[in-house]
Amino acid sequence: MFKLSEKENYLMTLRGECPEWVPNYTFGPVPGTSRPPASVMCEPLLLSDFRFKGGGKDIWGVNYVPTKETGNAVLPEPNHFILDDIRKWRDVIKAPDISGIDWEAMAKKQLEMFQIDRTQSAVAFNLHVGYFQNLMAFMGFTEGLCAMYEEPEEVMALFDYICSFYVDVAEHIIHYYEPDVLTMMDDTATWNAPFISPQMYHDMILPFLDRQAKPGRDLGIPITMHNCGKAEAFIEDWLSIGVNAWDPAQTCNDLKGIKKKYGNKLILMGGWDALGHLASPDVTEEEIRQSVRDVINELAPDGGYCFCGGYLGALDDPEVARKNQIVLNEVETYGGSFYQK
Repeated sequence: MFKLSEKENYLMTLRGECPEWVPNYTFGPVPGTSRPPASVMCEPLLLSDFRFKGGGKDIWGVNYVPTKETGNAVLPEPNHFILDDIRKWRDVIKAPDISGIDWEAMAKKQLEMFQIDRTQSAVAFNLHVGYFQNLMAFMGFTEGLCAMYEEPEEVMALFDYICSFYVDVAEHIIHYYEPDVLTMMDDTATWNAPFISPQMYHDMILPFLDRQAKPGRDLGIPITMHNCGKAEAFIEDWLSIGVNAWDPAQTCNDLKGIKKKYGNKLILMGGWDALGHLASPDVTEEEIRQSVRDVINELAPDGGYCFCGGYLGALDDPEVARKNQIVLNEVETYGGSFYQK
């Protein structure tokens, strides 16, 4: 009989302790289970309301549209970029006036909207999708990457401007959330390699992540980093600013080697991707279950691991829903008893 809540078990893992069972890391409630989510990510409605409306313009003027193939996740509208010359960013990128906002009411509204039981689920505080991703949303990858190479001072001036705004928002509202975890994001890698060099990341992005991480360090709460793709080259930089967990820690990285090197100093939240035969229409239920058992066996011993993964697809696709139920059930049954063996 478990003695801990999902929240307590998850936070125990983030602290580097061995939990009672393998946590299932998600961004919020998961369909098909009565168990509360271990973590629910909250982002001030000033910054995130367009997502809950299924798309629209963010605070900077980027238009986001839903994509059926990703379960209606919203992405910047293709070929409708708002900035074509990084040297002119001051004419285009304008932070909104935040004077007069009732921050307490905003935080309360979101917490109530998510119906979070704080005795059962951790609250993770996030601000935005990342400095690199914001730049790519403003300019597109071609112009954005060229800007980082050709005009690094202007790019960093832009990052400094938006970072100052985000940190200002955090200082106004974070204490109303009373978060258990601080989350940061920035997808800076493809499946095969980073978009930018580790040195460029260290010089141009890390300083702003460091400023954004400070409230988490000041509160003494765990700090997690979301970074898709082959992002292992950035681990040392994350650790240097207090990050102690990484999602979704995809299988293109040497996760076994990373666990051996860092142990429970860096919690891996991921390790499972629907690739290869797992993505085949012919994959069997037992093969899916075995794949879940395999990753738990490899990455979960002695703690330091949360499962994170699933099938992406249209929300009304019954096959996607069926396969995700198999994954979820195996994580709960096999992962639920893993540390009792």
